[in-house]
Amino acid sequence: MDEKDAAAATEAPEKAGAGEKGLPPLDFSTFILSLSTSALMNMGLVENPVTKKTEKEMPAAKQTIDLIVLLKEKTKGNLSEDETKLIDGVLHELRLWYVKAGA
Repeated sequence: MDEKDAAAATEAPEKAGAGEKGLPPLDFSTFILSLSTSALMNMGLVENPVTKKTEKEMPAAKQTIDLIVLLKEKTKGNLSEDETKLIDGVLHELRLWYVKAGA
């Protein structure tokens, strides 16, 4: 992959979904909130939109929380103040819900 292809590949995710009907624009905050919703769904706190059921999959919830921690570590120093506050707040809330859900 040459530099031109690499630049096009990094631009594509920003444009994908931005104009699609019903989908929010893609950015870091939206991605973190999506992961958070996934973790809450795996804790059985949010209904699965596909099955219309609440399903408890605590290992999957833990893995998603760990993924957010990994993203926090790997993006340290590269996030805006708002993004840093968001990821810290999301992790705090998810950890509390994880304990309450009976991990």
